[in-house]
Amino acid sequence: MVNEKSQEKKAYISVLALTMMNVSMVAGLANDVQQSFYGLASVTYFAIGAICFFIPTALVAAELASGWSNRGGIFRWVGEGLGKGWALTCLLILWFQTMLNFGMGMPSFTATIMFYTPNYDAAVKFAQDPHHELLIMTGWIILYWFLTWLATKGVKAFSNIAKYGVIIGSLIPLVVMVVLAIVWLAQGHQPAIPMTPKGLIPKWNGMSTLALAAGVFFSYTGIDMNAAHIKQLKHPEKDFTKAMFISIILAFLIFVVGTVIIAMIIPEKQINVLYTLFSVFRVLGTTIGIPWLYMVLVWALLCNTIAMVITNMAGPSFMLGQAGGSGFLPNWFQQKNKHKMPSHLMYTQIAGMTIIAYLVKMIPNVEGFVIMLTQTITVLYMIYYILMFTAFLRLRYDQPNRPRSFKVPGGMFGAWLVAGIGLISSVFAIVLAIYPPAQVKAEVGSPITYVSVIIILVLVILAICLLLYQLSKKHDWVNPDNEFAPFTWQIEGLKKPSKATSNIPTTVMSKDQNPMGMPIKRKYSPDQQMSETEIKKLKENKS
Repeated sequence: MVNEKSQEKKAYISVLALTMMNVSMVAGLANDVQQSFYGLASVTYFAIGAICFFIPTALVAAELASGWSNRGGIFRWVGEGLGKGWALTCLLILWFQTMLNFGMGMPSFTATIMFYTPNYDAAVKFAQDPHHELLIMTGWIILYWFLTWLATKGVKAFSNIAKYGVIIGSLIPLVVMVVLAIVWLAQGHQPAIPMTPKGLIPKWNGMSTLALAAGVFFSYTGIDMNAAHIKQLKHPEKDFTKAMFISIILAFLIFVVGTVIIAMIIPEKQINVLYTLFSVFRVLGTTIGIPWLYMVLVWALLCNTIAMVITNMAGPSFMLGQAGGSGFLPNWFQQKNKHKMPSHLMYTQIAGMTIIAYLVKMIPNVEGFVIMLTQTITVLYMIYYILMFTAFLRLRYDQPNRPRSFKVPGGMFGAWLVAGIGLISSVFAIVLAIYPPAQVKAEVGSPITYVSVIIILVLVILAICLLLYQLSKKHDWVNPDNEFAPFTWQIEGLKKPSKATSNIPTTVMSKDQNPMGMPIKRKYSPDQQMSETEIKKLKENKS
């Protein structure tokens, strides 16, 4: 028992580490280039995205984590509100979207390989006309496999990599950009965009303007993913909430400041999504006589890429592996290594990513394939958030008295306002993702083909989720030693999420219980009440 406690202490991660893991999920300077096309108006888009999606997501996740802080993250929250099937669906969506997203994005690394050298002109030529692409991409894939192996070494190991990766690869380059941009302006250079309040007003360009707004929403997704590691925090209810709100500020600064500096320095017609960020570093480096500074910062950005990869490759598999031990995955996928990481699941995911990467590179119509995969991921991810917002509202009604150390302010009106904005934004993003873009004929064939393929891909993945859940009910896949606490409605003897007026904290109810999937050891009544003194005493005696 003492040994187990000491191991748990060693597994603790700090608020700073969790914050940086959150930031690595959503923000990076490389993401700013695409929005820089819209100049100062990009600030407005990011603000709209933050208000309509990012802040609602963070507020809802903070309340859910403070009230239901047992292992599981999104699985725990959606399972408490909507049931086990939808909870498993959320985890599988996360797992599949990571595989698809990394797989289709892998070929783009090939074209930028020369920027890691001091020969800028040669790097630009290579980016415009790359060769030996499969060989170079294979090198990147080997790096991703290595990072996945590092992620299997445990939460403490990859949380430190994520922490320093974001600091070195995002925050330090951002500070350098700000300082050198001031020097650049002081030398008399004129910004490429009008730096006036009028520039903040977006120009209406039809559906493409709305598509941009949806793209901004998607850039904020993933902030809640690290709830998988909530039990590695010393004070889960408070620390997770604190990390979420610090993450919002840092991510917003990285998005806005980086985007505006890029738009100031590089004219819109010269922006290239692949290497414009490196061009900015080169221009800024020239202001102090070291044009090769871009290469130093490119290597620094690699640290952020490593942080992003290692966190993404660990997070979804970690959550899915935790839930799997409760009977939702075949035994082979449940198996953990000595660091308590689901290595089989993680290696399966990276293998799928590898297959997708080579498919993207080898099929004739790469652009069309990537567009449809991207929009499929968007639809899946928005379904994930619709389930989270719905579960949040359901829990406000079904478990109104369950203690939460943080609550979305404003009572039920505040809850509906915040979750309602998040739900509308998610549905809005799904509609725009399915809406055929202007170039659909050239890249896909026809609007009907475009919409049909996306819907079929989404339905296939949702069907896999349903099939796995149905199989889990017919097979005894429960690991009696799993560390997943039962849902509160299971402890209260209910067959599914239902109304319960109990005010007993979830951590108190789950104390000394058998793991999920095993018989409930001590049942509570859905209406059982405890005094504040009793609750406080139970928390103090909690081992």
